Amino acid sequence: MTMDTSYLAALDQPARLAAAARSVLACPSGASLVVDGVQDVVAGTTDLGMQDLDGTPAFSVVPGTALSQAARRGSGAQLTIESGLGPLGSPDRDATLTLTGTLHNHGREDCDCCGEIRDVVTLSVGFALLARTGGEREERFRVSLPDFRSSAHRLNRGYLQRCVEHANRCHQQELRRAVAGTSGTPLAQVVGVSLSDLRPDGVGVHWVDPDGAHTRTLSFSRAASTTEELGDLLREELRAGLC
Repeated sequence: MTMDTSYLAALDQPARLAAAARSVLACPSGASLVVDGVQDVVAGTTDLGMQDLDGTPAFSVVPGTALSQAARRGSGAQLTIESGLGPLGSPDRDATLTLTGTLHNHGREDCDCCGEIRDVVTLSVGFALLARTGGEREERFRVSLPDFRSSAHRLNRGYLQRCVEHANRCHQQELRRAVAGTSGTPLAQVVGVSLSDLRPDGVGVHWVDPDGAHTRTLSFSRAASTTEELGDLLREELRAGLC
């Protein structure tokens, strides 16, 4: 899942440009938010908890904080997102996405991490600009909002990368169990497992056991079209596809 020059080529094509923009939104290395009339947007909170809700930026904030109050007022805001695509130092990181629009309060939720009640603040995007800074000069491309919001980009490259990173970092024990169960290797002998190259129709699986390093490419029974389908197909294939 690397991005070479071909990935950012032909960005004058609306669908390709929108796919690149959605990928940056789903996979940021950093983000900054400026809100009209608010000097310190992070006052009262330690983390904005930015998420991508199917093309809509969302923030999980403590009720009553500056950002929560700005959302209740419907304040204007600008969100600047630095690309987290690909490995550090690669051309993947040369993209920056700027989104401007209006903040809204999207309700409340229970935080899974701390059990606190949080306000969900969303940015209704009215303008999107993708900039590429890796060449001799910065190039800027205005993103078509209908294309940016298209459901065709739900399983974008950034989302798939984040899924792999999350699985490898947070679900190592489950991955080891899956490999042990389907390969017939005792769990204690499965040293480590990692996923790579996740696509709507397959995934790469790598693991180490006493016989050395192994790699399998698993093909799903069908191509996923939603995030829910992708999760189901990944779990099904990990349980049955390594033999």
